[in-house]
Amino acid sequence: YRDNRAATAAVVAMLAYHWKIGTWQNNVDRYIALTEFSKQKFIEGGLPAEKISVKPNFVRTDPGPGSGSGNYAIFVGRLSAEKGIQSLLDAWQILPGGLELKILGDGPLADQVAAAAAGDRRIEWLGRKSTDEVFAALGDAKFLIMPSVWYETFGLTMIEAYAKGTPVIASRLGAMTELVTQNETGFLYEPGQAPELVKTIQQAIDQPDVLRRMRGAARSAYERNYSAAANYGQLIKLYERVIEDSRG
Repeated sequence: YRDNRAATAAVVAMLAYHWKIGTWQNNVDRYIALTEFSKQKFIEGGLPAEKISVKPNFVRTDPGPGSGSGNYAIFVGRLSAEKGIQSLLDAWQILPGGLELKILGDGPLADQVAAAAAGDRRIEWLGRKSTDEVFAALGDAKFLIMPSVWYETFGLTMIEAYAKGTPVIASRLGAMTELVTQNETGFLYEPGQAPELVKTIQQAIDQPDVLRRMRGAARSAYERNYSAAANYGQLIKLYERVIEDSRG
């Protein structure tokens, strides 16, 4: 915990104590999981299924739809191994054509990303950007790529892309399989497999009409499930169920 063994020991002791006395099972009325995948993990960890509701994250302010007019794919996130950066860079080594890749973010693999950008003029590393700059870049992109090789807690960048009407190409892994509707709001591929990512990218860019349709579907998914208004409705319904259950 926070790179501190003593702090980790304290957290472990606290968790063990509360599991032993039944705090998590008996003294909490409702847990909120961000996805069905997360809910199943919590159940596997010992939380009672009947006390877990699913409510996704949301985008606080509507950025408005983008144009998708840029000749580039985009990655937004931490530049680290679990985010699948290596397979993303490997994909561009074998991807034919002139599709550009804009990488927004920083992290321990920054030097590796910088080297890739120096060796391939199609790759541009932009570092960390403000929220407004991220939304602008997402809106003009043909699609967002989420190449994670570890489970994502949710994938907030994915619904930020949807808010801009931008489709998503994501690893077929954990929560991401719930957020992307295959061939509707984006495409899924096997995590860590650069050749399959290349095949999926080519499938997308070879079907401009499909990408245009996906932009509308992505924006509709945001409005229906991930907007502030949608989140408010979901949260109120959850509270109402908890209150009703407490009355017996």
